[in-house]
Amino acid sequence: LPQLGPHLPLRLTQQPWHLLYGTARDGFSLRSLYRCGRQPGSPALLLIRDTEAQAFGAFSATAIRCSNSFYGTGETFLFSFSPELKVFRWTGRNNFFVKGDMDLLMVGGGSGRFGLWLDGDLLHGGSHPCETFDNETLSPREEFCVQDLEVWGLA
Repeated sequence: LPQLGPHLPLRLTQQPWHLLYGTARDGFSLRSLYRCGRQPGSPALLLIRDTEAQAFGAFSATAIRCSNSFYGTGETFLFSFSPELKVFRWTGRNNFFVKGDMDLLMVGGGSGRFGLWLDGDLLHGGSHPCETFDNETLSPREEFCVQDLEVWGLA
């Protein structure tokens, strides 16, 4: 988290973060993530470690929730530690920030490809270059298995 500090919106840099959801504590379920991570108006930091020990994730300026359409703002970004931090910011090309239902959580999109996606049991996901963030693949493989996942929110 400290390395991401400089990349967060200024209004958030002095705020204390706390763990809203963690697979180690809360189990692997997108439904539980929505339930625990719902702090209206609170930004969310999604942190993933895959089974190849690669760490990456997404920052959303709004709480991660279930929705029929994309939501979020241009403050949303994707990041990876490979091994140094890389941040992929909004390109302005589309507004496909965050969208989630019970079977799929998506961050970033365009041309049928998602910057980051997770399935309903949070065990599998994928990452592809997408128009929203013009990102690299965040994980070593385009499809990955989740070892550990956390959602951090502002206290």
